[in-house]
Amino acid sequence: METLKTILYFSIFRYPLKLEEIHSYTNYEHLSDTENELTHLIHEKILTKVDDFYVYGSDLDSVIKRLRGNLYADRALKKARKKARFIAKFPFVKAVGVSGSLSKGYYDSGSDIDFFVITQPGKLWLCRTFLMLYKKIFLLNSRKYFCINYFVAANQLEIEEKNRFTATEMKTLIPMQGKAVFEDFFRKNIWVNDYFNKFKPNLSAVPNAKKPFFTKSVEFAFSNPIGNGVDMVFKRITIHKWKAKFRFMNDEDFKIALKSTRNISKHHPSHFQKKVILALNTKIEEVSDNYNINLAKEHV
Repeated sequence: METLKTILYFSIFRYPLKLEEIHSYTNYEHLSDTENELTHLIHEKILTKVDDFYVYGSDLDSVIKRLRGNLYADRALKKARKKARFIAKFPFVKAVGVSGSLSKGYYDSGSDIDFFVITQPGKLWLCRTFLMLYKKIFLLNSRKYFCINYFVAANQLEIEEKNRFTATEMKTLIPMQGKAVFEDFFRKNIWVNDYFNKFKPNLSAVPNAKKPFFTKSVEFAFSNPIGNGVDMVFKRITIHKWKAKFRFMNDEDFKIALKSTRNISKHHPSHFQKKVILALNTKIEEVSDNYNINLAKEHV
């Protein structure tokens, strides 16, 4: 029942999928295998088909929601490409991609444009600070079109949390700048194929980031022991601030949602990953109770 778990996952976001999309999240070789399973689920009244979309339960309005979100996403993606080119010009940025709801083709009035940034090793916190200062000073701290909440350094590209949430984020990530770095990134995260064996990212249209003279000058000025020290100072300041601000979080959640190491910086105080996995497991229990279908639960 690979198709059902995929549909349950996306139903958390009220985002129904089409046949080809569902198939891409399964390990079935033939599209007909996916279609046959979906037909069975419809016959058992677990799913409903609305036009080309497969809906879990009776949430038929989710189709309209998705279509509207797809329309707005096309516009938002154009803005995201411009912002990605701009972010790529900052010191120590090696690659930029778009994640979150926009990477899945959805955007609405409550959405942000989430950027995933790969930095030069040893300069992650310097890079993050430069970008955050720009956001606070020039964008008045608005994150609507400039949400930069996940950084990794180019010498630690393998994502440590390996679960359905992170695998889905990897599969839907849209690389926008830094082709060569993203090639290495996806090689280091081949584990995604354990979840989705048809995962084959297409990087043919992704340019390598180009730096202006000013950026190169800043990078040169901080490419020394002093720059390394400043990087560590920014790291300590940020962690101290987060521990004070999010003191309600337990240590385990803090280490995942606000992971802060020399080569990783995450700022997900709502711990969305955990919420999604727990919501999925609740739906898995619901299917087991109502339809006697047993699916393996996911881990955070």
